[in-house]
Formats: sequence, structure tokens, C-alpha cells
Amino acid sequence: MRILYIDIDSLRPDHLGCHGYQRKTSPHIDTLAAEGVRFTNYYATDTPCLPSRTALFSGRFGIHTGVVNHGGTRADIRVEGPGRGFHSVSTGYALAENLRTAGWYTAQISPFPHRHSAYQVMEGFHEAFDTGSDGGEGAHVVWPYIERWLDNNKARDKWFLHVNFWDPHTPYDVPHSHGKPFHDDPPPAWLTPEVIAKHRSSYGPHDAVCPHSLWDRPSGWPRGAETIGGLADWKKWIDGYDTGIHYADHHVGKIVAKLKSLGLYEDTAIIVSADHGENHGELNVYGDHQTADEICNKVPLIVRWPGLTDDKRGKAFDGLRYNIDLAATLVDLCGGKQPACWDGASFGGVLKTGADAGRPFLVISQGAWSCQRSVRWSDYLLIRTYHNGHKDFPSLMLFDVKNDPHEQRNLVSARPDLVGHSLRILDGWVAEQLTRSGHPDPLFQVIAEGGPLHANTRGLPRFCEYLRTTGRAHHAVWLEKNDGRPRDGAGSIFE
Repeated sequence: MRILYIDIDSLRPDHLGCHGYQRKTSPHIDTLAAEGVRFTNYYATDTPCLPSRTALFSGRFGIHTGVVNHGGTRADIRVEGPGRGFHSVSTGYALAENLRTAGWYTAQISPFPHRHSAYQVMEGFHEAFDTGSDGGEGAHVVWPYIERWLDNNKARDKWFLHVNFWDPHTPYDVPHSHGKPFHDDPPPAWLTPEVIAKHRSSYGPHDAVCPHSLWDRPSGWPRGAETIGGLADWKKWIDGYDTGIHYADHHVGKIVAKLKSLGLYEDTAIIVSADHGENHGELNVYGDHQTADEICNKVPLIVRWPGLTDDKRGKAFDGLRYNIDLAATLVDLCGGKQPACWDGASFGGVLKTGADAGRPFLVISQGAWSCQRSVRWSDYLLIRTYHNGHKDFPSLMLFDVKNDPHEQRNLVSARPDLVGHSLRILDGWVAEQLTRSGHPDPLFQVIAEGGPLHANTRGLPRFCEYLRTTGRAHHAVWLEKNDGRPRDGAGSIFE
């Protein structure tokens, strides 16, 4: 038996055909979903990239590892100090280390550890190869390394291979030779001229006025749009993102074809997932991952596992689950023993029996572009903002994500009962986790250091200058007086 984990950066599930997307972005991934199963409510515990992959490969919440930011103290695993033994505790609880202990050969093809100085995600791997461009490499650059590894290990049994594709991540630079697969397809209809106008009157990093960066369009963006001024711009923008998915999917097809040519396909479990999703207009964020919500933290999980999913082909499991639950599941199914300190819960029994039983609620976080924790339960999502990350956010937002999947109608005022219920869940969860960890809350350490790396106090003067040059000086004045503080509701477009 072999396991291939395909990790596609910034891939949101609702842009895949197997999740009902109207564009044909993912024919090869859709085929895997038809041959296997889908988990439709699967969330990264902590986002974006560095916190998410640290959680997955350590099996632990960011509130326990300490990793919730992209910089500052809380971008690193907590130091063990004088009690550290010959081997670190982090090595002992690493996913790859536990697979290795169970007798599996572990390998990784990814630039991610170098990109974020996140070498903790390499712990336990027998081999790890850096594809060399810090995530800037297209799938055509990554593919030859995958092909070579499969050729060299075709006779090996019991291997776990983690590979990264980055094409849906900005900048949208799929080679021109791939064409324009969505030239004739209309964009998603939810983003209307009225919503765009509302966004342009507001503000935030990667907002509708300047979606590609804070200041000006970087070089090397062959696809996408300069600004989101109307529906024509919106189509150009989302065409760029969807083409990135299509290009990554094309190379998923190449992997499948290679496995079949080597005679390995029928004996290889294939898992497709992502580190986080991507906001495309939701909460006035375009082409980035800045929130703890349905859009950024919800990721696809497709599992095709010969011998386990054969009799469940095409089935969707709707229970609430974390990405760290996948780590627990892999160790469980590979014959290992889950470390006692892990926070994940195996869903191996679901794959074996088909009986779906998810968690009663999830608590998810964001710490690199804003400081937020959110509660996801039933059909609802409550977002608690502690640091606004230069965005027009009130302290509380409540959404019915079943009927309002793009988070357009804040229900805080209309449903105080649900707000109270979710805040009790959140406060109880945080208290329990901090008691277990014995450390300060890492999100509040981020705030104490000036805020999230990409939108903190040090960058506020430049951001306010940007607002003034784009005709939004009144927002700059408010931010200068209220650095980091979410609005109380008055004046926010999300209230």
C-alpha cells in the first residue's frame, strides 16, 4: 500500500466541479472524488499557510504549538527550554515521524519549509526535496521531480509522499500556452455591481480597489485584473484563479497517468487537499487569505483509498472536521499509535463503515492578516475579531453559511441568541486549551507585538497613505486613531 498526499495551495472547495462549481476547473480531481469520497465540512484549524501546515504536520492546534502568525515570536514552535531531551518533543509528535515509526517510508516534494522557514513540517521525513522557488514554481516545474521520485520508488511498498502545487496562489501566472479555458464562461454571479461598489467605498489589504497588493500591481501577473471596478474586471480576476486550479488539476491527471503506467494506481491511496482557501470578494478581500471563516479555513478533502472507499464511491460526508483529524486518521490507518498530546481525532472508522460522525463544533483561527477566532457549528459561523488587520471589520460577525455562503449578511443584531451561544462555546474552548497548554494565548502575543505580520502597526502609516491616494482619507483618519481595534458596528459595511 502507498499514500500520495496532493497539497494544492489556496484551493477552495467551492471552485471544484465535484463540489458543484459551474466551471469545469477540475476534471481529474472530480474523477478521484467519484472513485473515492469527499469531506464537505473540513477546515484548517489555523490559517493561513504557516499555521495551517504546522497544525497538520504536528497534529496540534496553533494555540498549543504557538504557531499562529507568519512572523514574530508566534511564527515559531515554542522552545522547550531546559527540559528538552536528546530528541525534541516536536519530533516525537510530528506526523511523518509517527508514520515512519509505523514502518512507512516518508518523502516530501515542496518548497514550503524554505518559503516560511518552517522546517518543523519536515520533521520525520526520510527525504525532503525543495523545488527551489519558494512557491513561485508552476506545476510544470514541480511535475518532473514527482515523476522522477515515482520512477525511483516504484518497487517500494508502504510509502507516504507529500507533494505541493501552488498554481491557484497569486500571482496568477499559469503559462500562456495553457490558453484561456474560461474565456467563454460567465463569472460567479453572487458578486454584483452593487457589492463591488460597496467594497470600493470601504478598505483593506487586497480590497476591490487594489486586489493584487497594497500599493501597485507587481510585475509578472499575466492574468487577473488591475482593479475590481465592475463585472468585466471580476471576470478577468476569477478567470486567473480558476485557470490556476485548472492547471494544477491538469498535473494531477499526469500523476494519475504515471501511477497507472507503473502499475501502482490500484494500490495507492490518493488524498487531495489544501492549506487554506482564498477570499475572492468575501469580506472585501480579493486573492488572499486574511480571515478565519468559511472561505479561508474551509478546504477540500478528497480521499480515494483502495479497499476502504471502493464501496462508497462518490459519497460525501458532511460532518465537521479539522485538518488535524487527517493526521490522526493517517496514523490510525497506517498501524501507528496517535501521540497523547495530539488534538486530532481519527475518522478512519468513517472510511471503514461509512457512518458519518463529525465534531459538534469547530474553533478556527487567523493570525497573519488579522487576529480572529471563529466558531463553526450547525449552519452558522461566528467571527470574533481581536485585531482588524487594517480592515473594516466589526468585533463580531455572524453568518448563516448554508444560505449565505459568501458571507454577505451579518446577523449579529438579528440573532443575539446565536451570538451568545457561540461566544459561550468560544470562551469555553479557549479556556480549556490554555489550561492544557500552560502557555499564554498566542493570538494575544501577536497583538502585543503590534499585530499580524502582514497588517501591523509598523505598516499602518504606509497603508493610510495608500488610502489617502485612493480617495479614502476618512478611513485613514479612523485607522490612525484606532489602530488594530475592530469597529463597534457603526460605520462598518459588514454591520
